[in-house]
Amino acid sequence: MPSTVPDTRRPLAVFASFSGAGGVERMLVNLIGGFLDLGQPVDLVLLRASGPHLARLPAAVNRIRLGTEHSLLAAPALARYLRRRRPAALLAAKDRAGRAAVLARTLAGTDTRLVMRLGTQLSAALAEKSALERWLRYAPIRRTYPRIDHIVAVSAGVAEDTARIARLPRERISVIRNPVITPDLERLAAEPCPHPWLAPGQPPVILGAGRLQRQKDFPTLIHAFARLPRDRDCRLAILGEGGGRPKLEALIGQLGLSDRVALLGFQDNPYTYLARARLFVLSSAWEGSPNVLTEAMALGTPVVSTDCPSGPFELLDGGRFGPLVPVGDVEALAAAMQRTLEHPPAPGVLRSAVAEYEQGRSAERYLEVLGLGR
Repeated sequence: MPSTVPDTRRPLAVFASFSGAGGVERMLVNLIGGFLDLGQPVDLVLLRASGPHLARLPAAVNRIRLGTEHSLLAAPALARYLRRRRPAALLAAKDRAGRAAVLARTLAGTDTRLVMRLGTQLSAALAEKSALERWLRYAPIRRTYPRIDHIVAVSAGVAEDTARIARLPRERISVIRNPVITPDLERLAAEPCPHPWLAPGQPPVILGAGRLQRQKDFPTLIHAFARLPRDRDCRLAILGEGGGRPKLEALIGQLGLSDRVALLGFQDNPYTYLARARLFVLSSAWEGSPNVLTEAMALGTPVVSTDCPSGPFELLDGGRFGPLVPVGDVEALAAAMQRTLEHPPAPGVLRSAVAEYEQGRSAERYLEVLGLGR
């Protein structure tokens, strides 16, 4: 069926699931905004459609619900969309969306260019799984990824990991930085912070942020905070929600830190916290490219990070822009936090280090690999 949109303005289809308040959804909203700013119409083809980030989507985005929340079961509906709408290209936001898109394109019989974005170091995420469990994840990847026209990785580490697992030539994978820095970042950071700990004249606040789950390893951060000298009057605040909250609350109580450590939950505007924190700490066991670490640097906030696979090493240039410590090493993390509190880097140095994470630059690079470059 002919496209309902003129050929010169055919939409770019973004196939994704919005199901929470995570960094992937936030980055997709930023990326879609960048596409629209460059004059590229967007169809957001949705599996799940919930969570706070949907409200941030520009009104110009054409939202399409497929009627199912399971990626593979969505393949027939996505195939019908591809035949009817004839998008200029299809960007799959994650692994499962990418595999479903491969099947959908086959069912549709179209030649739609298919690009998939990957944001996680898969081998690290599966490191504690059995050999059988890893094989069950790797086998479908090795069958389907060669049928994807191009893959975008958020860091060189993710790109190398994906090439090895999928047995793909490295040139089939491009590294494009996340669209972290938007025109709204400074405006949002300047808004009043609702929490009294961040008010002027209060003791310094160390900040962590992310889903309260194993990947983020907040227990290590809390233990490290407990090891800071007692004469250093500071507090620890953690933004985010997740299933790990009860265990973290129990740990905070066991360590006698209830008056100095707070779990603040999901915040619509984390930037007002980031901009006022004395230090941001990423304690993750693994990442792809940690957006919140990038945001902190863009706001000039000093950072400390674990040297987890794979994004922090690249982002901090091997420790040039902030200390890198071994994953799970409480003593090393505490020492790095203390050192950075005493000798913070200049804000301008941190801001210049993340210039390539600007929204427009990222959107331009995506359009190039999608075959839609201007």
